[in-house]
Order: sequence, then C-alpha cells, then structure tokens
Amino acid sequence: MKAIELVIERCLLASRWLLVVFLLGLSVALGVYAIAFTLKLSKVILNVFVYDEYDMILAMLGLIDAALVASLIVMVLISTYENFVSRFDRTTKDLSFLGKLDSGTLKLKVASSIIAISSIHLLQVFMNADKYPDNKILWYMLLHLTFVVSAVLTGVLEKMMRKETPKEKEAAKNAPEADADPI
Repeated sequence: MKAIELVIERCLLASRWLLVVFLLGLSVALGVYAIAFTLKLSKVILNVFVYDEYDMILAMLGLIDAALVASLIVMVLISTYENFVSRFDRTTKDLSFLGKLDSGTLKLKVASSIIAISSIHLLQVFMNADKYPDNKILWYMLLHLTFVVSAVLTGVLEKMMRKETPKEKEAAKNAPEADADPI
C-alpha cells in the first residue's frame, strides 16, 4: 500500500510541470501583446501633431494600461513558476529583482495592478463621459470600488495570517541581516 501511495505522490508532484504549458502560453501571449502595444505606440507617434492634449492624454493612458497588463503577466509568470514548478537558479544576478514573490505577496501585487488598470480605465471613461450613459458610468465606478475593497480585505487577511509569534519577533530582531550589503 505504501508503494501505491508513493507512486501517487510522485505523480501529483510531477503534475506541477504541466503548469509550464500555461506559462509558455502566457509568454507567447505577452509577445503578441507587445506587438499590439508597438502598433498602438506607432499610431500615437504618427498622430503626435494631430492629437490635441485631450486625445494625447487618452493615448498615453492606453499605453500605461498596456504596460500594467504586461507587468501583471510577467509577475504571474515568474511567481507561478517560482512558487509551484521549480526555483530559479539564484546564482545569477539577473534574478535579484525577483525579491520575495510568495502567494500572499503575489495576491496583493495582482490586486494592486488590477486597481491601477481599473483606475486608468475609469479615468478614460470620465474623460469620455459624454459617450457613456450615466448608469454605465455608475457601474464602472462600483466595479472599481469592488476591486479596491477586495484588495484592502485581501491585504488585511494577509496581514492577519502573517502575524508572528513573540518568539519569531525576538528571533527576527536578534538575527543578523542576511541581505545586508557589506559595502
């Protein structure tokens, strides 16, 4: 019976590598999105002397929105691989930007990114308010507020779950800084 249990556990652990298919797909999607961003940017460049200030602000907001979505994809790619598939080789300095992306931190960063994207979209709606019925603007605002409340509650829950015991606080206080820069 123990042998069957061991086989099942190995299969379950090996199945995490199936996530790589999704991550590679997201990488391809990011490449396609980069092409779409480049086309959007070229349109802005070609119309730089045609757009008035209002249109230029909307175009810039669209580019910022695209950059935030791309950053969100990268964040999900890296943290999903790191947390569920395999650890990156930390011997290279190229990965120093990763920091700590555990699932709790990822949830908060994703929520913050969604709020930023929603804020930009809401600003675009407000700048084109004459093109939207009032009830639709209200729904956009309610949706945005839902994102904000969800992010705040996620942060509160994450903080509650991470409460350190007095022993852990004392150990952290007395521990030497592992990441201290000797320079």
